[in-house]
Amino acid sequence: MMGEKRKRRRPADIRADINVTPLVDVVLVLLIIFMVVTPMIASGVQVDLPRTVNHSKKPDDGKDLLVSVNRQGQVYLRSNPVAVSDVSRLVEQERRRAPGRKVYLLGDSQGGFGTVRGVMEAIRKGGSVDEVLLRTDEIRAEARPEGSP
Repeated sequence: MMGEKRKRRRPADIRADINVTPLVDVVLVLLIIFMVVTPMIASGVQVDLPRTVNHSKKPDDGKDLLVSVNRQGQVYLRSNPVAVSDVSRLVEQERRRAPGRKVYLLGDSQGGFGTVRGVMEAIRKGGSVDEVLLRTDEIRAEARPEGSP
């Protein structure tokens, strides 16, 4: 038996194929996650804005500073509740971090104007804000009063 030649085993052929099924699974799962999470990222608090005829709506890109006053008169900076007395200080802090930010005030159409006016004064009291922009919704064509454009 010593004279027998040993048979050498050839290593298994290596396949260089890429299995795309797991890749497609991961991509689809990520897509679903982003589709579910993206609507939750919208900043601010849900406020029923007043409606106006002359309207130019700028999409919310997340760069502007949103101060909201809801129907009950509660004040929010983005989506965090704040006291009216703290609004000036908090807006100043945000403006120091990013000086180019505009401040938008969103007041609920069913809320009191006095509260919105008080918040506007508190924002302006800080000194670094030259203008406070009020955001409104557009009146739809079928809901416009007669004689308006």
